[in-house]
Amino acid sequence: MSEAKIPLAGVIGHPVAHSRSPRLHRHWLNTYGLPGFYVPMDVATQDLETVLRSLPKAGFVGVNVTIPHKEAVMNIADQITDRATLIGAANTLIFREDGKIHADNTDGYGFITNLQDGAPDWKADAGPAVVLGAGGAARAVVASLLDAGVPEILLTNRTRNRAEALKEEFGKKIKVVEWVQAGNILEGAGLVVNTTSLGMVGKPELRVPLDGLEAHTVVTDLIYAPLKTGLLQAAEDAGCTTVDGLGMLLHQAVPGFERWFGQRPEVDNATRAAALR
Repeated sequence: MSEAKIPLAGVIGHPVAHSRSPRLHRHWLNTYGLPGFYVPMDVATQDLETVLRSLPKAGFVGVNVTIPHKEAVMNIADQITDRATLIGAANTLIFREDGKIHADNTDGYGFITNLQDGAPDWKADAGPAVVLGAGGAARAVVASLLDAGVPEILLTNRTRNRAEALKEEFGKKIKVVEWVQAGNILEGAGLVVNTTSLGMVGKPELRVPLDGLEAHTVVTDLIYAPLKTGLLQAAEDAGCTTVDGLGMLLHQAVPGFERWFGQRPEVDNATRAAALR
């Protein structure tokens, strides 16, 4: 009988019961016949550091981090990648053998990979990108779009000061537009991205006029419940190429799984089916 330790990983959030990550990682572990477990952990903010410091001692090799802990873990980690620093949040932690916590952010990677997967003809220089929202997800999206070479980002948020803060950090390629003007900046856009929770199951609808959408525009929504949001339906009706939000969730999980379990997993139709099950 093997005495090797079975690697453990998981996702930490508050709440966390809704997370699709456990079924996704379980699918990959089963597909590749790998030893290991991936568990959801509901951890309150005041207990976050205590829990994180104790996990390596219990055999954990790393965890994903979701709302509301993505920013807080930046103050706990011993090492932080440049992209996590730029985004100001981490979603993937790797526990090293010496117990040190290494923090990374793979959300931008997940977003761009999903976009290229779902819209292979999209070109970064096709025109300005319209980004709706200025929260944590928007930071990862903006960083990855600038990195990809998008010439200009038209950023709009219900509270303008959050958008201004992002412009302050990411520089002159960001142009802040009033939320009430959001419908007027869709014309001519190469890409439109919804990073808000508007349109999600249980949330208000996205009430931005969408008649400015043009057939050459790629439209993506980070929401994956429902898979086809009102924005994506309207974009489809306008002849746009649309990309749903599930792929971002799947692709952002790839680097962490590879680091923890030693196998780079493939995102395919079976993966999507497993996450939706």
